[in-house]
Amino acid sequence: MSSRTPLRTGVYAPTMTFFNPDTEELDVPTIRKHAVRLAKAGLVGLVTMGSNGEAVHLTREERKTVIRETRSALVEAGFQNVPVITGASEQSIRGTIELTKESAEAGAEYALIVPPSYYRYAVGNDQTLYDYFTAVADASPIPIILYNYPGAVSGIDMDSDLIIRISQHPNIVGTKFTCANTGKLTRVARALNAITPESPLVTPRKNTSTKKAENHPYVAFGGIADFSLQTLASGGSAILAGGANVIPKLCVHIFNLWSAGRFAEAVEAQQLLSAADWVLTKTAIPGTKGAIQSYYGYGGYPRRPLGRLSAEQTQAVADGIKEAIELEKTLPDVA
Repeated sequence: MSSRTPLRTGVYAPTMTFFNPDTEELDVPTIRKHAVRLAKAGLVGLVTMGSNGEAVHLTREERKTVIRETRSALVEAGFQNVPVITGASEQSIRGTIELTKESAEAGAEYALIVPPSYYRYAVGNDQTLYDYFTAVADASPIPIILYNYPGAVSGIDMDSDLIIRISQHPNIVGTKFTCANTGKLTRVARALNAITPESPLVTPRKNTSTKKAENHPYVAFGGIADFSLQTLASGGSAILAGGANVIPKLCVHIFNLWSAGRFAEAVEAQQLLSAADWVLTKTAIPGTKGAIQSYYGYGGYPRRPLGRLSAEQTQAVADGIKEAIELEKTLPDVA
């Protein structure tokens, strides 16, 4: 893609995939509506086909539909500057490369990729992971973002040395840290001179990057809303968190408070966000969709075999995040 949208500092969301509650077919109008709502709230990028997007429950054609519809909805609403990243992970090098190509054809501009893990003890070593990611990056038509999420890949947890080594590849442009290890994020961000938001709270970082060549400045993503402020204090670039599907403006608010140097207020807002995000984390995709349904009038249910919350459980989620939603409602859209 000759005019790829650059990644920026700010807040991103791994978007949900919505289904007809009766047939479980893709609900394309709601997928489009949700993407535009998040962009209006101030998010600077969206990830389709991540864990929150139930990619493992979709066919390859459905995945392409979600990417294509998300991209076109953003463009038609005037948000051409909001890039679409997509999850593009398969267990083989060959399969992952194929998926990056299909994703690019559908409109994705970056690919978010987890380590292979089905043969955990055969592939879960530094050299095999290095070979995997560099081979994929060699052939992918779109830049790669590493996805360090031990909980989704049988406990494989790439350390900072390995991430820095892999990221020397010119087609690898970032890492999402869902491991929540801020020390690791700090080391990687410093070594690769990750972009950071301007803030009077920090001195601009000197370029000490070990990256020899690149086609995009490195981006270090905090992967859970729970440590949004901590990501910024650790030298991170951006927040990429599932909670931003429900309370996007609160996530953006914390980012803006940090950028304005209003640290005490940012801490207070982070405490509120962490309390709400824990409610959503405990109830996972069903709870997040239930919260969207409760407060925005759409959301529905996951695809089976993921369960559906009862009315009482859905109400408990809504009650658990009510304080954060009340603040969310006072914050303006950016467009």
